[in-house]
Amino acid sequence: MVSIKDVARHAKVAPSTVSLVLNKTGYVSAETREKVERSMKELNYTPNELARNLYRNKTNIVGIIVPDMSHPFFSTFIQYAEMCLYDHGYKTMVCSTTNRKNGEEECIDMLKRQMMDGIIMGAHSLRLDIYENLNRPVVALDRYINDDIPIVRSDHKKEGELAADRLLKAGCKKVVQSSGARIVSTPSHERHDAFHSYFESHGGTVYDMEMGWNHFDLAYNLEFAERIFREHPDADGIFAADMLIASCLQYAHHQGIQVPEQMRMIACDGTILTMGVERPVTAVVQPIEDLACAAVENVVKLIDGSRMTKSETVFDVTLREGETT
Repeated sequence: MVSIKDVARHAKVAPSTVSLVLNKTGYVSAETREKVERSMKELNYTPNELARNLYRNKTNIVGIIVPDMSHPFFSTFIQYAEMCLYDHGYKTMVCSTTNRKNGEEECIDMLKRQMMDGIIMGAHSLRLDIYENLNRPVVALDRYINDDIPIVRSDHKKEGELAADRLLKAGCKKVVQSSGARIVSTPSHERHDAFHSYFESHGGTVYDMEMGWNHFDLAYNLEFAERIFREHPDADGIFAADMLIASCLQYAHHQGIQVPEQMRMIACDGTILTMGVERPVTAVVQPIEDLACAAVENVVKLIDGSRMTKSETVFDVTLREGETT
């Protein structure tokens, strides 16, 4: 294996000069730099990234913490974030917390021990205390952690109002809306509060149903869909996340319930799941690519030592018409 000393000998310079060229630090004349780079190419020298990172006190790794990597929203977010991180010269380490009891704590510990440079946190964490006095680059995706950690999110109030208005215009009188666990500190609760307030202020009735904490699997969603129809047989509309709406569509099909003639449905998130079911679903769409790239831009700024000028980055949402309203 070719070493730095071999390159230095071939280029007739000191090993420290080769190190300066590799790490792009200190002054090296253009002529000397060209000579070193030519020697590296002729010797087919591959730099030891681990050694370089130790020298620079960087790993070029950013962690992304999500509840479930298989969930359509989070898998799409990871895909875009990974692409954006790559463009910034970073590699991605993904941690799923639903099936790893101490996954989040492990990632935080790695950040503290400088085994990664920063974290984008999107888990439904109940252990916010582990982020206190962290003083390391962390950006939150749709989570309130503390005042020191910037957050990237969608305009959830508008989400709720768009969905409520569309169901009202579709003629709905009594609707079910499902929410995530209220014990999670997230601005997405604004979506459900806004939906409830808007729909009932226009004379409708809202049945609020809260899903269990950290349940993202299909089996749970199918069971919850059955609960919706069983507990609220008089409902004529449903507002829920993509996976639950897909489960409700499946249940309605099996029970012979006509959509949208007997039951109207609107999804929130607007992932590929709402376009790949038996019919296009009317959905309030979150700009997942924008959320991912903003989270990456913010965490890279923090890694580079910049201060965030604002604590929240909020993105607009849109209503996409389908065949379920």
